[in-house]
Amino acid sequence: MNSLVPTPSRQTLRTGPVISAPDIGNAVLVRLRKAHRAEPTQLLRTREGRNLSRARYRRAEEFMSSLAPEAPQDWHNFLYHAGIVAQLALSSHLLDVGFSDVWCARHIGLNVARSLAYANATGFDYAGAEIKRLADVLSPYSKWNRRSLADDPQPNDAGFTTEEVRILLRAMLGHVRNVTGHDPL
Repeated sequence: MNSLVPTPSRQTLRTGPVISAPDIGNAVLVRLRKAHRAEPTQLLRTREGRNLSRARYRRAEEFMSSLAPEAPQDWHNFLYHAGIVAQLALSSHLLDVGFSDVWCARHIGLNVARSLAYANATGFDYAGAEIKRLADVLSPYSKWNRRSLADDPQPNDAGFTTEEVRILLRAMLGHVRNVTGHDPL
């Protein structure tokens, strides 16, 4: 029931929905799904999913402006917005390869690290120690929200600086753009 491998090109999306091949050989996706107790899903690439993917990418670009050096905010708020940028960017890829928005909300939620893992299992190919470390810091990004900080006042930021976070997220957005083919704002 779950699926993956190879996904159709953007060109084929013009002719209508296409169901991707079964997940034969995608042991990583199967392991992720089992580890997170996620429901099986059939990846289905559609124009609607592509449009939603594009909208998420653009929203990530818009939120990136809230991380500009001149944008006034404290460190916790900065990391909260960084989590939003990362999650929007990664969900753009997931929607583009055929995950449904409902499935992502139910099984990934605000967990940036989980989103990155599913993206990489579906051909995103964006692995590295620093981006994984940032994804872990941001997961779930709601912990950086002011209301959450009342319960856990010092989540671990792993020593990141604002400039390091900006560089990592800008590179991630560029990679999403390259993988999905979405135009920048």
